[in-house]
Amino acid sequence: MSPFGLSRLRRGPSRPRDDRPILAVDIDGVLLLMGFEEPPRWPAAELALIDGALHYLSLEAGERLRRLGECFQIVWASGWERQSNELSRRLELPDYPFLTFGGAARFGTADWKTGPLQRYAADRPLAWVDDSLDDRCYQWARERRGPTLLVEIDPRMGLQDVHVEALEAWSRSLAASRGAGG
Repeated sequence: MSPFGLSRLRRGPSRPRDDRPILAVDIDGVLLLMGFEEPPRWPAAELALIDGALHYLSLEAGERLRRLGECFQIVWASGWERQSNELSRRLELPDYPFLTFGGAARFGTADWKTGPLQRYAADRPLAWVDDSLDDRCYQWARERRGPTLLVEIDPRMGLQDVHVEALEAWSRSLAASRGAGG
């Protein structure tokens, strides 16, 4: 296990290569809502004590990620690293693999994730949802060899249906391109 990259050890025989695009998912601002002046009032969010801190957890995000898991291979791309799967359990999701960042996490930007994302995804199609995407992230995406989609999330709202629909459409377009020999 290296300080950068995938932190889940593979056991047993190797599985066939997953041909779905990768979906890298941040947690803060995507699943955990933040930055609002008034706490969320809708029943789709709950106040949760996680690792000794209170967070507003988007309950709808679990269903949205389940939908996305049908057309994407999901990986956590969050400074939460190993603790990411605590949220998986709370949202009744599978334990997804998670990236590690060797202590490089910085609040307010996401460019520190690009190295581990690149090592994990290599040239495979990659979509990345995050609330802290900045110009360096978009520059990195433009320079990647593989197809790349960045989806910026409003941290007050988290992952929404409009994001899911855009991601599903992108995945379908990749599949159609592969089917057409592209």
